[in-house]
Amino acid sequence: MEGYIHSFESFGTVDGPGIRFVVFMQGCPMRCKYCHNPDTWTFGAGKKYSAEEVAKNALRYKNYFTGGGGITVSGGEPMAQAAFVGELFALIKRAGVSTALDTSGIMFDIKDAHRFDGLLAVTDLVLLDIKHIDDGEHRKLTGHSNENILAFARYLSDIGKDMWMRHVLVPGITDNDEYLHRLAGFIGTLRTVRKVEVLPYHTMGVNKYKSLGIDYALKDTQPPTKERVLNARAILGVKK
Repeated sequence: MEGYIHSFESFGTVDGPGIRFVVFMQGCPMRCKYCHNPDTWTFGAGKKYSAEEVAKNALRYKNYFTGGGGITVSGGEPMAQAAFVGELFALIKRAGVSTALDTSGIMFDIKDAHRFDGLLAVTDLVLLDIKHIDDGEHRKLTGHSNENILAFARYLSDIGKDMWMRHVLVPGITDNDEYLHRLAGFIGTLRTVRKVEVLPYHTMGVNKYKSLGIDYALKDTQPPTKERVLNARAILGVKK
């Protein structure tokens, strides 16, 4: 099986525990206003690789996977190519290496909840990005409802799948105490959240928008202050 891949990172340190080999898949249905990888949006672009090719490439770095490290598949949206990622993860697991799935959960559908069970069976950890807890604000930010995303979080909790919850703090959008408290309440209903991460908004992807001829919607938005980041971490119960 082949998958469309945007790029690789050999020594990722912010994509799960330990040092990780990161595979960035190509294609995403969401259009998050702060996305720093707009070059991964288009489906069918990137380069085609077989699962065997990617596994062989990743496992060359196996000796460096210290501190619980392993392989993370990110995006784009990796669940849009779930069969390929499942095949890749199965190969990685056979080699005794841990797997992590970095996803928005947008592809999940509560009406077909078991569609991704094969992929999840070979996934050790899900890094779930909750873009916004409020559905209306989520639609403004991403172009999509958060209904299935929150349902995916509940499903992961129900099946006992470990997850890290990630939330980008954007001034004027997600940096709002009411929304943060609502998100904290939601996280509190889940049984398998092992870690919560607050990711401060940044503008490192702006030049990509310029090169692609895409208008950057948040060009007047500045990164959050240290005080607001600490405030969000406190509300969401982020452990030091």
